[in-house]
Amino acid sequence: MRKVPCLLMGRYELRKVLGKGSFAKVYHARNVETGEEVAIKIMDKDHLAKSGAVPEQVTREIEIMHRVRHPHVVRIHEVMANKKSIFVVMEFVRGGSLDACLIRYAGRGIGEASARRVFQQLVSALEYCHSLGVYHRDIKPDNILIDDTGSIKVADFGLSALVGTAQQEALLHTVCGTPMYLAPEVLLRRGYDGAKADIWACGVVLFALAAGRFPFNRKDTSLYHRIHRCDYHCPPWFSGSLMRLVRRLLCPDPARRITMQQIKETPWFKKGFKEIPQSLGEPEQYDFDSDSENDSTVSLASSSEDVSSPVACVQHCGHSSRMHTSVSAPSLTTFESTSTAAVQGQPRMCRPKSLNAFDIIASSPSLSLSGLFEEPGEQMRFVSSAPVSKILSKLEEIAGHISFMARTKEYHMSIEETNNGNKGALLISAKIFELTPKLIMIRVCKKAGDNTVYQQFCNNQLKPGLYGLEDGLPEDSERIACNYR
Repeated sequence: MRKVPCLLMGRYELRKVLGKGSFAKVYHARNVETGEEVAIKIMDKDHLAKSGAVPEQVTREIEIMHRVRHPHVVRIHEVMANKKSIFVVMEFVRGGSLDACLIRYAGRGIGEASARRVFQQLVSALEYCHSLGVYHRDIKPDNILIDDTGSIKVADFGLSALVGTAQQEALLHTVCGTPMYLAPEVLLRRGYDGAKADIWACGVVLFALAAGRFPFNRKDTSLYHRIHRCDYHCPPWFSGSLMRLVRRLLCPDPARRITMQQIKETPWFKKGFKEIPQSLGEPEQYDFDSDSENDSTVSLASSSEDVSSPVACVQHCGHSSRMHTSVSAPSLTTFESTSTAAVQGQPRMCRPKSLNAFDIIASSPSLSLSGLFEEPGEQMRFVSSAPVSKILSKLEEIAGHISFMARTKEYHMSIEETNNGNKGALLISAKIFELTPKLIMIRVCKKAGDNTVYQQFCNNQLKPGLYGLEDGLPEDSERIACNYR
């Protein structure tokens, strides 16, 4: 008899362990509903609590996941938790880490052209993160993954520091990261600029890629002396322009160290470089179901099993262990994922997902936990008796009036700004739910971009456009027709 797989949240089949850290294990897993392969980081709450990392570090990581969306940053699908563990479901990057590549090319490097391509993608990803006030602080080959196409994905923001817009000039004081990649000012414990520390680490990675060895490589205290003195030697095959760039990246004085913008202006970097859009990539690759507000359930499950066992806190043989998903949870249930072919070959969408009593209560602003991870006013809800097709058409019309791009998958629409702002392109999610057979709820929320631009869009385009669809509502509908969180 075929063994029934153990399922996490009723849909993730856990496979082999991909890696282990101080507080977590990362598993390769598969979504049994879609067949999609994912990686799941399982963090033990007790271990986190003993380290003093809860709740600040976990909350910070969730905040970062919610904000960072870039083609060269590992995509987060959802975050779940029970009484024992926290589960982070993320994109599975098949090619493994850059560290394995460095081992393969030890002593000779991967070649200057290949090193340039990796470095360009790394700089593009970090420049975007820095624009959001996010500093990685643990850039190293282990945290740089390679996908099937040979492109990189920056992973593991567990040590990241998020600096609010009112504190952009603030200095960080926590010494963290891997010693071999730490900038001199980080080792001095006098406060440091997170962006400059990341740039130093990028310099170490670039050197290692091109040289096949690390610039500072000692296992004793002499490592720190070499870093402070900037004591390294470039191999003879480095070009002059590469040596000059490395020298500016590994400048021990952070005030004189090269900036991200200056890196992009160097002749060595610009060769073959194409600016990467700071959005979600190509339209056909966008996964609407990886909404950071997807599923919710009622209660937390208790488990006595240790996180080292992949069976802990999972469903087995169809008996559920209820769990709580929480990036912006609790929230509403998601849409059905299946659809049937309509007449004349046109696809027909399934009905919107109906909401039960708990879903409706959870959508109340006063009871939602999403305020822990979202800026105020990031979410709106509308109620309408108009046909779903009319609502979708109206949303597309609103987007078209201001040259935004709208993409629809069943009853989930993505509206994206075509021009990037300082905080990246504005990305809006609109979901449609069935309250009753004749009453529809539209939930709109910002997924990425500038909150001010989002508020302007909601006040000037979205609200006026959707208010016209409210005919036929009950007399007290004025109160619930538009609900800002």
